[in-house]
Amino acid sequence: MSEVAATPYAIEAVGLSKQFDKKLAVNDLNLRVAEGEFFGFLGPNGAGKSTTIKMLVGLLRPSAGQAIINGHDMWRDPLAAKQQIGVLPEGLALYPRLTAREFIHFAGTMYGLDDETIIQRTNDLLDLVDLDKDADKLIVDYSHGMRKKTALAAAIIHTPRVLFLDEPFEGVDAITIRAIRGVLQRLRERGTTIFFSSHILEIVEKLCTRVAVINEGRLVAEGTIPELRARVATGDQSNLEDLFLKAVGAADEADEDNLSWLR
Repeated sequence: MSEVAATPYAIEAVGLSKQFDKKLAVNDLNLRVAEGEFFGFLGPNGAGKSTTIKMLVGLLRPSAGQAIINGHDMWRDPLAAKQQIGVLPEGLALYPRLTAREFIHFAGTMYGLDDETIIQRTNDLLDLVDLDKDADKLIVDYSHGMRKKTALAAAIIHTPRVLFLDEPFEGVDAITIRAIRGVLQRLRERGTTIFFSSHILEIVEKLCTRVAVINEGRLVAEGTIPELRARVATGDQSNLEDLFLKAVGAADEADEDNLSWLR
């Protein structure tokens, strides 16, 4: 077993790269997230967000570099690293013929919890994500939002020190967004490090202590909102959407010359 030295960082990406045939999806990514941070990871579609998260949580082997969780190298010491984390992936890999209660219980078993603890935490989590009334229905009959809440509950039943969320608010309604936000705020209060990607920049701006922006596989911006304002030379009132668009080099508005037919 091999592990790196103790570190104050919960998450470290060191020269992280991923090559798919001729496409370099992630290019020499260096990133550090301190313990207890609520960290937003932003980027356009295809920028490398999900690929980065998959490498950090051990679902995709990097072509180069290291993914380190609380001092444990994800690929040299995977068991120790994975014991630290919970993951809500981009694609929800749930067992459709189980109920939410059964699936969350299964997750607790996989993490080595005893039955008494699993039962108590499952009941608490079902109530927390507002699934207590539907807990014994099959997942196959759930809406997308209900499935996402089930997956989130399963991801945190073992009280992970680090939680990764890939687009947790995608495709869900306002009620589900509120429920998920409430869970994340509770986790933040207890000191959990949260790393999540989202296209809903308003939520990222409200929740995150720090953000990073990736574009075409490269990290193009990182810092608090005030720090990003200073780096991209925007006004003090710039919101995260303005900062994001400038960081990725997107045009502020459509080219009017090419849209003259809309006038």
